[in-house]
Amino acid sequence: MNPRSIQDLLQSMPLFKDLTDEEMAPIIELSQSRRYDRGTHIFMQGDPLTNVYFIYQGKIKIYKTDFHGKEQIVNVLQEGNMFPHQGFFRQDKCPAHAEVSEDAILVYIPIHLFESFLLNNPEICMKLFKVLGDLIVDLQKRLEEQILHNSYEQIILLILRLTDNYGEKIADGTFKLKNDFSNRELANMIGSSRETVSRTLTQLKKQKLISTDASGNFLIEKERLENELF
Repeated sequence: MNPRSIQDLLQSMPLFKDLTDEEMAPIIELSQSRRYDRGTHIFMQGDPLTNVYFIYQGKIKIYKTDFHGKEQIVNVLQEGNMFPHQGFFRQDKCPAHAEVSEDAILVYIPIHLFESFLLNNPEICMKLFKVLGDLIVDLQKRLEEQILHNSYEQIILLILRLTDNYGEKIADGTFKLKNDFSNRELANMIGSSRETVSRTLTQLKKQKLISTDASGNFLIEKERLENELF
């Protein structure tokens, strides 16, 4: 990747968006890029944290496994996302697996070099704190969803969250969500079962709250789906 493309990607992040070209120059010098094929693991749960990654192209699945090998999807990240968020400030091991679910090009910055840069640029630290704060709020919301809502409601909340993150508005109140997720993956995102997700999606289709187009993408009646929670 050329330096201009790297800068454009990094400055699409809240962390870097307000920096000048001059301020970005040393960060770009620290940055490297690499192409990853689908199915490749960028890091494994328990590996040392060495880099922070920024997605230029493709999708990355972040997931954990328990002692029995059961998979729990934490997040599915795409273009414009960064991970792992905690990498800047923790000398620790990777808390989850990161697997390429769609051929990807990533920009990455070695953590030890970036931390040295941050120590000399406290204003960047303040912006990073905001990014981490937004992540904490999102995790709190997910925890509340599991505590306060039944499986049916959790699946609706998941669909709404995916629509907010990845959906495309195609008409008044209607959003298209590319169906890149199997029912098993959707279930793993909320700790449910594939059967429960399948049953709920069928029910939502009967109620005409969601449908699918010729390509299998979800068509979400967002406002009506939100009203289903109240």
